[in-house]
Amino acid sequence: MRMILPPIKERRAVDRLLSAFFREYRAGDFKRAIAALCRFYHLRNPKVEWFEYIDWGKTAGKTYENGQIYLVHPENWKKGRKYNSERRWINMVYHEMGHYVFWADAENKADMFAFRMVRGLNNHRNNHR
Repeated sequence: MRMILPPIKERRAVDRLLSAFFREYRAGDFKRAIAALCRFYHLRNPKVEWFEYIDWGKTAGKTYENGQIYLVHPENWKKGRKYNSERRWINMVYHEMGHYVFWADAENKADMFAFRMVRGLNNHRNNHR
C-alpha cells in the first residue's frame, strides 16, 4: 500500500512542534502541528479532547469515526506510564492522526476510489473481441 506523506521538511517541523508541546504544554504548538498535517491532507482539524487517562490507563489515544480524538495529555503521560518517553507520546499522536486521516470523509474517499477504478475501462471494450 502506498502512502502519501508530507515532505520531510514539513514532517520535521511537525515533530519539533509536538516535542515543544510535550515539554512546555503550549497549546499553540500542538494546534500548529495538527493544522500542518490537516492542511497537507486537505482535512479539517480534528476536535481533540485531553484526558488524564483513557480506559483505566490501558489506552493512550482513541480516534472516532466522527473525527473526534481523545488523547492523554503529556503531563499525565509522564507520571502514569511505564513507557512515558516523549518519543512514544509523539508516535501515539501520529498513530491517532493516521486513524483520523484514513477515516475522515470516508464516503467521499470510497466514491472517489470507485470512480477511479472504472475510469478508462470502457474506452477499450471493443478491442478485446
